[in-house]
Amino acid sequence: MPQHETRPTIRIPGTTSHTIAPRAGRHHREGTLRYLRAGTGAPVVLLHTVRTQAEHFRSLIPLISDRYTVYALDLPGMGYSEIVPGASYDEPSMRAGVERLLTELDLHDVTLVGESMGAVLALTAAADMPERVRRVVAVNAYDFPGGIARSSLLARVVVGAVLAPGVGPTVATVEPKPALRRILRGGLSDKSALREDYVDELLRVGGRPGYPTVARAVYQSLPSLIAARSRYPEVKAPVHLVYGEKDWSRPSDREANKRLLPAADFVQVPDAGHFIALERPDVVADLLNREA
Repeated sequence: MPQHETRPTIRIPGTTSHTIAPRAGRHHREGTLRYLRAGTGAPVVLLHTVRTQAEHFRSLIPLISDRYTVYALDLPGMGYSEIVPGASYDEPSMRAGVERLLTELDLHDVTLVGESMGAVLALTAAADMPERVRRVVAVNAYDFPGGIARSSLLARVVVGAVLAPGVGPTVATVEPKPALRRILRGGLSDKSALREDYVDELLRVGGRPGYPTVARAVYQSLPSLIAARSRYPEVKAPVHLVYGEKDWSRPSDREANKRLLPAADFVQVPDAGHFIALERPDVVADLLNREA
């Protein structure tokens, strides 16, 4: 794969790593996509959060791979998917990566499971591809103003600096481990759920050439994730909305999405934060395995 001199240090038993070849897109070249595959059965596609990658689901995959074929995607430019100079990382561009996975692998009867940014993409991809999507599990949808900046003062300062004109690109290249750890812990009720090897893996990815540009562009894309809420009523598949009780979203944000998706099942996970795949993967696994 181009540009991928580094390799993930985390190994998930039973998974294999694969790629989807690049292709010419409408406005620019669409780069190589990397994904993990595990298990057998109907397809489940896992879509990760802002600033993470497929290994975000390291604890969930073993809980569902005896009932499903699991595909965990590195979204465009993230994880070990290719970084394409000049590429966009707004919601439509990231959704195009999800849809490439479904079409290139010719997946049908798919359950899309997304967390945070991935939850938005799961819903909009389902709106685009009703013939391929069986249902959607949207966990802590990242579709509200502020996003991660709501988690802590440090997160507000760091994200604000990354987005600032002029100094933003320089700030984006500096990512001390203590700061990254603290920001991620701001999305957890159980702080011990953030394992050190995972933080190290994220830092390795953050050191890839061009990754700071991707990270800054992803934070800049939040308005497009908020705008994507207008697509939610188009989703024809059954939807499960899952929120951590202590997620960064406010009750008003959750109620707004319930109004857009009135037929959706709604689950609030007690004493859980934004990164449910890290601290409560059993909740998502139980939901999936009940309806396998």
